[in-house]
Amino acid sequence: MSAGLVAMVSLVAFEYMAVAIAMPVVARELGGLELYGLAFSGAMAAGVVGTVLGGRWADLRGPAAPLWTGAVAFGGGLLLAGLAPAMEVLIAGRLVQGFGGALVNVSLYVVVARVYPEDQHPKIFSLFATAWVVPSMIGPAVVGVIVETVGWRWVFLAVPALTVLAGLALVRGLAGQPITGGQAEPAPGLLRKVSWAALTAVGAGLMQYGSGGNLALLLAGLVLLGLALPRLLPRGTLRAARGLPAVVALRGIAAGAFFATEVIIPLMLINERDLSPVIAGLALTGGALTWSFASWLQGREVFGRKTNLLGGSAAIALGILLMGLVTFDAVPVALAYPSWIVAGFGMGLVYPTLSVRTLELSAPGEQGVNSSALQVGEMVFSVVSVAVTSALFVAAASGYWTVFAAGLVIALSGLWVAPRAAGRGALADAATPEVVGAAAR
Repeated sequence: MSAGLVAMVSLVAFEYMAVAIAMPVVARELGGLELYGLAFSGAMAAGVVGTVLGGRWADLRGPAAPLWTGAVAFGGGLLLAGLAPAMEVLIAGRLVQGFGGALVNVSLYVVVARVYPEDQHPKIFSLFATAWVVPSMIGPAVVGVIVETVGWRWVFLAVPALTVLAGLALVRGLAGQPITGGQAEPAPGLLRKVSWAALTAVGAGLMQYGSGGNLALLLAGLVLLGLALPRLLPRGTLRAARGLPAVVALRGIAAGAFFATEVIIPLMLINERDLSPVIAGLALTGGALTWSFASWLQGREVFGRKTNLLGGSAAIALGILLMGLVTFDAVPVALAYPSWIVAGFGMGLVYPTLSVRTLELSAPGEQGVNSSALQVGEMVFSVVSVAVTSALFVAAASGYWTVFAAGLVIALSGLWVAPRAAGRGALADAATPEVVGAAAR
């Protein structure tokens, strides 16, 4: 069963990465370059809505229905995109794909909560983290070969067949498992919550577009997020209240700091330090490898929970600081490689630990909605962080170092939030935390 779960996560992760690599060729062939950004922001917007809907759906009816609905939508969206005769059709496929992938991701969290005993959660989430990291290591080469040999359409068309195979393996593994039937009363406010999710997606999209220099769009998006996002997250998330709110906040902080700086690294190394794209990309590969290794350590509970969160947050901040130094000519460019190795190691400790902590703090019938909040917070915090750092990059004469300075500030805030997310007492440092949801809250 674990193999089926990991395969499904890997396919969603691979397609996320593959589209970013193939899209320049897609836009050139289909035209509609002005719609290029919508292929990404549209999928993200659909993903926010899918995450909110899927989390509550899984709580009410069990994870089976949203999981298989999401898998069908994910594969169907890919087919639509791969066969698209025009950019508008491809974007429609990306919307369906993003919605389906979000349903799959949040449903798998609920599957883990229902099927695996609590002491197995660290190992399962370390596998999930690795399933996201491995495609970033091998994906660029694979996608490059596909695009250059059989064409970009097969980046989309090949994955649905693999999704069927992963789904069949998952069906066999889940046979007889408690993944049907709800554990919560119907929520009359579900439609309202999905509406807030849609508004959150619009706000995040406006911030993304406004980061290119349109201050009005940037501010409008920020206002929409300020209105809508708190209604999708646990009360107290924006002030990092102890427990689940701090867990969701730390996930967003870590992801925002890491990804906002990672997207600028290849550009900086190529344009400012005259490296080739391949050599520059190796810096990111090192981070992906240590992310996977640290996730493996977390799965075997080598360190305590508080050590993972506090030490991992410190490693992310240190990696960003060191990479920021590389923007200066006097600093050897070779420092870029150990810099992102350190940051990736920090992410590998923090990321899966927060997934485990979310389920620890979730009572039966809450796993879906809390996992949804965790993922929505991560997505939106990342978009906001990228938008803010991009705006600084455009506005500042020495744009590169300002991006890393902003990312460092975001990462350092994680050092304050980490102890609040870890919890109090000896259990926070126990090798095998055994926190009952109600007691932990």
